[in-house]
This record gives sequence, structure tokens and C-alpha cells, in this order.
Amino acid sequence: MNEVIKAISERYSCRDFSPEPLSKEQLDTLAAAALAAPSAKNLQPWHIIVVTDKALLEELDSEIVDFLSKDETWIKFLQERGGRAFYNAPCIIFIASDGSEWANLDCGIVSQNIALAAHSMGLGSVICGMARIPLGGENGAEFKKRLKFPEGFVFGMSVCVGKVKNARAPHELDLSKVTYV
Repeated sequence: MNEVIKAISERYSCRDFSPEPLSKEQLDTLAAAALAAPSAKNLQPWHIIVVTDKALLEELDSEIVDFLSKDETWIKFLQERGGRAFYNAPCIIFIASDGSEWANLDCGIVSQNIALAAHSMGLGSVICGMARIPLGGENGAEFKKRLKFPEGFVFGMSVCVGKVKNARAPHELDLSKVTYV
């Protein structure tokens, strides 16, 4: 099996990170992997924001947990995952979007590049759409400013990355989801 297919088949959504910070070299490699993503017409409608500021990440996480704690179904989900939305990841990579026609799809491709690069580097990752919650809330403008979102950009996606505390197996493949024509 080639290395790319192996990384795709072994990668899983990590929800248990070690607090150990990533090195500058690891962060730079992840950012480069993000920027290498293809995009419609090569417009690259994104801006990559690598966040390792623990206090800021904890504030964002708390906003998410507070918001989700208003719904009984989310309370159980959070409790099963340690009560944290970012699973104590030491790094969150935000993908800011210019909101153009194909930007959502392109930001999804960027997030997959980051997740696969992280796995190939021996790191864990989880693609995290919940980071949109604090950015769309009452403190959203302030958070966007602190995260250095470019003017006019919106949340596209985010990826939590870090060293794995407790590994687990990837999900089972559901071959019923495939049709050949």
C-alpha cells in the first residue's frame, strides 16, 4: 500500500490530545500543507491562522461548551468527550474564508490536507466545525480580531492538531455508501 493511501486509511478523528506544544517546524509544515491545497480556478479563497495561544483557545472552547450546554443532546456528547470542544488540542488551525462561490468546498479541501499531513507526521487531528460557534456569537467580532481574521473573511473550517494522548482505530468503512455505475 502506498504512503498516501496508508495515511488515508489509518487516520482517525483524535479527541484526546496531549497538552505538549507542537514545534515551529511542525506548525510550518502544517501551514505549508494547507497552502498546497487545490482550489477552484486556483483562487485560494482562504487565509490560514495557526493558533497556539492556550488562553485564547480555552476562551473559544468555553464559549462553545457554554453554547452547547443549553441542549441536552450536546451535554451528553460533551461529557463523553471530556467536556471540551477542542479536546485540549495545543493547536487549532483556523481556515478563514473569503465567502466566495466555491470557498466552502475549497476550505474543506484545506482541512483535509491539514488532517492528512498531521497524521503523516505522527500527530492527531480532528476537523472541527464547532469553532464557528464563538465566531458567530456575541463576541464573534472580538474573537475574529484577536485571531487576526482578514477584513471581510468568515469562518471556513478549523482543525485541532496535537500529539495523541490515547490513540484509537479509524472508523469502519461502510461499503454500502458506494455505488459503481
